[in-house]
Amino acid sequence: MPPSPTSHPAPNPLVERCQEIARHETKLREGGGAEGLARQHKLGRLFARERIQALVDDPDKFLEVGLWAAEGMYLEWGKFPAAGVVTGVAAISGQACMIIANDATVKAGAFVPMTCKKVLRAQRIAFECNLPLVYLVDSAGVFLPMQDEIFPDEDDFGRIFRNNAVISAAGIPQYAAIMGNCVAGGAYLPVLCDKILMTEGSGLYLAGPQLVKAAIGQETDTETLGGAAMHAEISGTVDYKEKDDAAAIKRLRSLVALLPSAKGAAEPTAAAGGAAPEFPASRIYELVSLDGRKEYDVRDLIRCLVDTGSIDEAKADFGKSLVCAYARLGGTPVGIVANQRQRVQSKTAGLQMPGVIYADSADKAARFIMDCNQGRVPLIFLQDVSGFMVGKDAEQSGIIRSGAKMVNALSNSTVPKLTVITGGSFGAGNYAMCGKAFDPRFIFAWPHARYAVMGAAQASDVVFNILSRSAKDKSPAELDALRAKVKADYVEHTDIRYGAARGWVDAIIQPHDTRAVLLRALELSNRPAPKARFHTGVIQV
Repeated sequence: MPPSPTSHPAPNPLVERCQEIARHETKLREGGGAEGLARQHKLGRLFARERIQALVDDPDKFLEVGLWAAEGMYLEWGKFPAAGVVTGVAAISGQACMIIANDATVKAGAFVPMTCKKVLRAQRIAFECNLPLVYLVDSAGVFLPMQDEIFPDEDDFGRIFRNNAVISAAGIPQYAAIMGNCVAGGAYLPVLCDKILMTEGSGLYLAGPQLVKAAIGQETDTETLGGAAMHAEISGTVDYKEKDDAAAIKRLRSLVALLPSAKGAAEPTAAAGGAAPEFPASRIYELVSLDGRKEYDVRDLIRCLVDTGSIDEAKADFGKSLVCAYARLGGTPVGIVANQRQRVQSKTAGLQMPGVIYADSADKAARFIMDCNQGRVPLIFLQDVSGFMVGKDAEQSGIIRSGAKMVNALSNSTVPKLTVITGGSFGAGNYAMCGKAFDPRFIFAWPHARYAVMGAAQASDVVFNILSRSAKDKSPAELDALRAKVKADYVEHTDIRYGAARGWVDAIIQPHDTRAVLLRALELSNRPAPKARFHTGVIQV
């Protein structure tokens, strides 16, 4: 007999259980609650889930993993909702990524055993599904009252960092944005990632000021010890210093958008086409002089070539004699390595001269080249280089070691490389900036480019000194004539037409045609690689 209109249907136990679980999950997603949320906002920082919501394309499609981790555990120390870390998969700039975000509202984001287990599981999923990883770091490190259960074993804290290295070696991109605390052993996680962002007011150090004072008696403050400015300008550890969470999230989205599509096609995930350059091509002739002595900011030259608003400069405040930047060229992601053509000031080395590669710049470029290979981003070299810095200070800074590092990274690079000689190309600088010996797909030069082992003035003096030793019977006038002839010969040999005649460059191009030429060369270079194998038909023996 059907129920009367006034009667209520019998409760469904399954529905009630589902509703109970849903309510509990809503509570778990609140993290440390209103008090913790208010504390984050007071510091000018977002809640972990607010960060994820701003980062991903569609927050409703965030596939969360491990929400119930640590529920009902460690009650003697209080509650640890979701184990103090949010993990899950969502699309960022069209690219499916695994996101691991510390929740600083839960015990300052400190790690308990289940936090480790949850992060390790997220890393495993990312590894097996070939998903880029994005770490939003805001953690006080190990939860010290439980350190014996977190620190030592093979599936504990250290395994996370081991996985960072293994994942990187497998070619899976990893991004870390430090958006608060990142201390002690936990400081290794972002530094083992491919790209590191850090917001102002955050801290990255192995030991905080109090521990430093207790350990070695040194008094310091958080900013000097491990602030964003220090790591951007002095240690060179972070790639991008950002004002706040919003800026860091915007940068993350821009960097992830550089990745190739999931199918491995050459075209970018974002729509191709690209915007016109910020500056007209005619601006190049205002920046660059015929003799190459005029100083200018190479970033202005880059803005004459790449799509408007697409530049993401890496380590902008470190190793300033080289500019390393991601950008788009006709909508296609590229990495650019360019010699800076104006004097710059280093926080550690003082004044640095235009067109010279210093140790810090070589270190920066080596990492950038490796990172472009990790993300399968083609490289463009804008070469106007006098060579590596020489002298006692340079040698003591390890210039040979740093230069070798850059050359090694370049030599083993597998992404397409394009080179444009926009001025001088001298000595080992030619090698490090992808000269002909380092397999650029195409190498172009501007009409005023110069190409030699060293500048004409220095080289001709050396050659003259050698020749004059065997010409002691010559008069001063004859020696002057010899000096003039040696210099004239050397100048002729440095002329790019001399090099082009010998196949050192593929073409001499007009400066205003550079973008168009690079677009065509990039299109050709990004064609699928041939899948050749050795085989023959039947051979008569």
